[in-house]
This record gives sequence, structure tokens and C-alpha cells, in this order.
Amino acid sequence: MATNQLNAWDFAAIAIYILLVLAVAMYSLCRSNRGTVSGYFLAGRSMFWLPVGASLFVSNIGTEHFIGLAGSGAASGIGVGAFELNACILLQLTGWVFLPVYIASGINTLPEYMKKRYGGQRIRVYLAFLSLLLYILAKISIDIYSGALFIQQALGWNIYVSIIALLGITALCTVTGGLAAVMLTDTLQFFIMICGATAVMILSLKEVGGYENLKIEYMKAIPNETLNSPNSTCGYPREDAWQMLRDPWNSDIPWIGFLLGKTPASIWYWCADQMMVQRVLAAKSLSHAQGGCLFASYIKLLPLFIMVIPGMVSRVLYTDEVACASAETCMEICGSSTGCSNIAYPKLVLGLLPAGFRGIMLAVMLAALMSDLTSIFNSTSTLFTIDIWKVFRIRCFKKEPSIRELMIVGRFIVIVMVVISVLLIPVLKDMQSGQIFFYLQEIGSYLAPPIAAVYLVAVLWPRGNEKGAFWSLMAGFVTGIIRMILDWTWRSPPCWGEDHRPAITAKVHYMYFALILFVVTVFVNIIVSLLTEPPEQFQVIRTTYWTRYSTVKRPDDGEPPPYEEDGIELENTESLSNGAVVEIRKEVSCCKKGYNWFCGFDDSVKGRLENQKFEDRLKKINTLKQDKRAKIFLNINLVVILGVATFCYIFFSV
Repeated sequence: MATNQLNAWDFAAIAIYILLVLAVAMYSLCRSNRGTVSGYFLAGRSMFWLPVGASLFVSNIGTEHFIGLAGSGAASGIGVGAFELNACILLQLTGWVFLPVYIASGINTLPEYMKKRYGGQRIRVYLAFLSLLLYILAKISIDIYSGALFIQQALGWNIYVSIIALLGITALCTVTGGLAAVMLTDTLQFFIMICGATAVMILSLKEVGGYENLKIEYMKAIPNETLNSPNSTCGYPREDAWQMLRDPWNSDIPWIGFLLGKTPASIWYWCADQMMVQRVLAAKSLSHAQGGCLFASYIKLLPLFIMVIPGMVSRVLYTDEVACASAETCMEICGSSTGCSNIAYPKLVLGLLPAGFRGIMLAVMLAALMSDLTSIFNSTSTLFTIDIWKVFRIRCFKKEPSIRELMIVGRFIVIVMVVISVLLIPVLKDMQSGQIFFYLQEIGSYLAPPIAAVYLVAVLWPRGNEKGAFWSLMAGFVTGIIRMILDWTWRSPPCWGEDHRPAITAKVHYMYFALILFVVTVFVNIIVSLLTEPPEQFQVIRTTYWTRYSTVKRPDDGEPPPYEEDGIELENTESLSNGAVVEIRKEVSCCKKGYNWFCGFDDSVKGRLENQKFEDRLKKINTLKQDKRAKIFLNINLVVILGVATFCYIFFSV
């Protein structure tokens, strides 16, 4: 077994990785169409299926997945892999049901879709603020914590210096090139992550004598502390560790609760979360978007094997540390009194891999951290700029902001998010939970079902109206917040602790609560909608699944926005008598030239003509036209991936 000491080859691997990421970011900086809203926030809608699928995968798989999936695998077995198989199915719901509606409606953000579907601004602004809150409290905080945990285990560096450096590089990638830079770096990081994680899986299985031997050794992985205390029941592997979907009433993953409760909660993440949907909206056509969903689904079959299984191997190899069985021992090992399963993956990488490979795997973890953070920062920028800042400017100043202003605000909010993230670090050091991944699922089950329910009703039920959607969101939010406060006040105790939780949290599993919350939200939406006036007829044009192909013109279908230069249109041109347009060149300061290059602005006649071509291409994308052969190929793969995911559920559960 290797030592934990990093050497020159390890640091060289890390340096090469950082240089590659910066090179991709600089390439994106030189791309055109970064100076438009769709160009910056949706990558010019020019991405083909590979970067779309790769970006979907790595935006989902952050350090919390490496740390969390492996940690849950070490603590409770393969059950956590069910969440990954669930994603394979829900991605197809995105590609075949939700996405055609989003594209046909011509939106840039999901709250913007709600405005088109229902009218008014309150749902749009509320969903934007709620998404920002979720990003800050759940996604960014957990990413930073898990990344800091790995860096601390690997390098022993000062956490603050390491995280600030990572956040700085991440912000650079996002601020300079927008979504194009994010998706291109995601594609690079995708290959690094898959290759590195696969190598760890192969080496770890080889260390324990293969998969079949792991099934035997895992059940024997009991810490010495437990063996020396005959009366202790802590530290033993779960009897159902090798079963994915488990007993419906007395288990951590009840199969009824998972299928009926966790699935609706996950609809928000895959079908109605700006961070994920933004990737597929960046595709050059519906076919490429659906191809990206399929590609991401095939890759989502891998985390069970390349993350969960290595976590179980780590328990076998480092039983006394990973499976510590008392608060005192765990506190001494990892600084947490609730358990140390979160160190399973870092422990495996540092203890098993030879020199050089440890640096590569650290680069993999950096890739996971940065890809997740770039995705979050870009989505935050999009939501704040389009759904909050634009609405604020129009309402308070009675004037729509220029494209240049939107680009400045979009980049500035990324910097603000970096600052907030750094300020959260002292809080995150004390926020460790026994299993990060299940903590994330709990948070989603409290806040996500109402959002999922509202989007599902909006897309599938034309009779739903704004009042029904808004009041159902309010009812769901209040109900979810009450449960979340109760869970935070009375946390689930570790094995050796006493359970003092109230019955609503102790007896009602969070997956069953998600089901109840989803049903309540849908019920309120339907009742209020039926008791109030129906939506205007034009509001359902191309905003529901049943009307996505409609060619009827909507009153709010404006002409494509002209190319703006701080609100001045075509200022530097003159029309000749024959109708031709000539450009009048004016002196521009060096500072303004540099700023225009940084933001991707091109106010020349050629630049404006390119933007007009871009707008014409967007109209073609919004028609949802697909090649017949491509459509058949995609539908065949749709059936295949649904069949494979279902088979895996059955195979690992029976």
C-alpha cells in the first residue's frame, strides 16, 4: 500500500490539470457571441450532444458525490446507488416532456417560463430567490465542505488558502466565457473524472480480491472497538447492505417511499432546476439536447461502481477509522462525533494509489469541485440577471436594462457569490454530518417537491392558473420549512445516541414526507385553479406539452431584441441612397476596447450581422424540428436506457 505522502509527480499532475482548465477558459474568452444574453448565459445555443451530456454529468457529480456516495456506501451499502439509477429515468423526462416545452416557449431561464405560462412576476421572482437560497445553503456549502475535507486529508494545507484559490480559478472560468467556458471545461473534467475514478475502482477491487470477495469481506468489516464491546450494537454492517431498494417501513431507503416520494422530489433537480436545464437549453437543436440527456444517463450508471463500491472497499481496508463506533473515537479520527464514513474515499485514494496517481485523483476531485461550482455560479448569474435584476430595473426605473448592463451584472454577481462562499467557510467546518449525501437528499425533500409539482402541473395541465400555482407554492414552502426546522432542531442521533425526536420526524421518513408534500401541493394547485378564473388563452400557447407545436402568435411574442450599445441602436452606421449600410469608424479608448474584448462585444456592422444570423437560428431551434432518422435513433436509445435502469433496480434489489 502507498504512503499518504504526496511527491513531485503528484504536484505535477495537479499543475497540469490547472493549466488545462485555464487554457480552455482562455479559448472560451476568444469565442464570439459572449456579448449577448443567449451567447453568455446559454453558450450561444451551439453545443452538440457530447458537451451537453458531459456538462450534465459533471454538474451533478461534485465532490459531495465522491465523498458522499463513497461514505454512504461504506456506512450502509449499495442502497445509495438507487439515486443514480433514478436520475437515468428522470433525465429522459427532462428530454422528452419538459425540454420541448421550454425550447418552444423561447425562454432563457425557468422562472421566465413561469411568467410566460401564468403571467405576472411574483412566481418568477419567488422561484429565482428560492433557487439562489438553495444554491447558497445546500450546493455551494456542501461542495466547499467536501472539497475542503479532501484537500485537508490529502495535503494538510491551510483550508482557507486552498479554497480561495479554487474559487478564484472557478470564478475566472465563469466570468470570462459564460456558459460556453463552463461546458467546455466540464467536458475536459468529465474525461478526467471518469478515467481517474475507474482506475481507483479497479485498484481497490484488486486489493480486496474482486467483487465477490468484497461481498464477503464487507459483512466482516466490524471495528475492533465493537468486537471488544460485546454489548455494543454499533459498527456492524447493515444486514441489507447488498440490497438497493429496502424494507418499506424500517430501513434507510424504503422502496415505496423512494419510488413515490423521492422521485417527485428529484423532478425539481433534473427537470426544473436552472443549473441542470440550462445545459440542455444550450444545445444546438432538440435532437442534440435529447442526445445529451441520453449520454448523461448512460454515464449515470457508473457512479454505483466507481464511487459507491470503492467506499465499501475503504471500509474493508480501514475498518477502525471509516466505521468508528463511538463519539469519542470518531472525534479523534476525523473531528466529527457523528461518524467518519465521509473520509472513506480520501482515505482510499491516499492509502492505495501509487505516487503520481494520487496527484491525478486529487486533480479529479478538483475537477469535480470546480465543475459543480462553475455550474452553480453560472446559473446564479443567469437567474439573478434575468429574473431579478431585469425585473427590478423595469419596475423601479421604468426602463429595460441594456445588454451591456446585463453582462456587467451577470459577471459581478459571480464575484459576489465567491465572496459569500469564502465567508461561509468557518460555518462549514462545523457542519459535518455522518453522511453528506443523505443530508443533501433530506434538504431536497423539504423544499423541492412543491417546485416540482408546480412545474409538472404547468406543463401537463392547461387549466392551471397563476393563483393556483402561487398559493400551492406558498402552502408547500411553509409545510416544508416547518419539517426542516424540526429536523434541524432534533437531529437524527448516531447509533450510540438516544432518539429524542418528535414523532413527525422520527416516524415519518423524509421520503414519505416528500410524497405527502408533493400531493398537498398538487391538490392545492388544482383546487385553487378550479375555484378561480382560467388562464388567458394565449398563455398556454407553446407553454404546455399539448401545445408545444402551436404556431399561433402570442401577444408577448416580441421581435428579437436589437443589438444594443448602452441603449443606442446602430449608432455607428449610415444608410446610403441605394440601401446599403456603411460603418462610420469612431475612436474608441483602449479601456473600452479591452472591456469589449473581455465581454465579447462586437459593435461593428459585421458583428451585428452575425448577431442577426444568431437570432434567425434561434427561431429555427424553437420550432422543435427533428430529422426523422435522428428521432428514431433517439427513441430506440430512450427505450434501452429505461430498460437498463429498470433491470439494475431489480437485479440489485431482489
